[in-house]
Amino acid sequence: MTHPVDVHVGKRIRQRRWLTGMTQQQLAEQVGIKFQQIQKYETGANRVSASRLWDIADALDVPVSFFFEGLDAQEGELSKKVPADLMGDKEALDLIRSYYAIPENQRRRLFELARVLSDVA
Repeated sequence: MTHPVDVHVGKRIRQRRWLTGMTQQQLAEQVGIKFQQIQKYETGANRVSASRLWDIADALDVPVSFFFEGLDAQEGELSKKVPADLMGDKEALDLIRSYYAIPENQRRRLFELARVLSDVA
């Protein structure tokens, strides 16, 4: 049976990998393992050792703490601030990646438009 923290860490690995546009194979090559192991980490089927998580964080250019963001420190459960599946949704991650590909001045305008539209809805 998988532990909720292992599942959360795996989802955060997948999320960051998608945001950077990296494939499982590319990440595995940078870390020095087979892509099947990345698959197992991302599903929470296998736990990520501390040293391997360090290597993955380095390859994905994030601090190790990134993988634990969104966990309740006392209970080891997901925070209720954001729906648990939001950042695990490929469409949402693609939207974020596309958003940050827009030049900054246009991105600010798009953000303001979205805020106005969300206030109306």
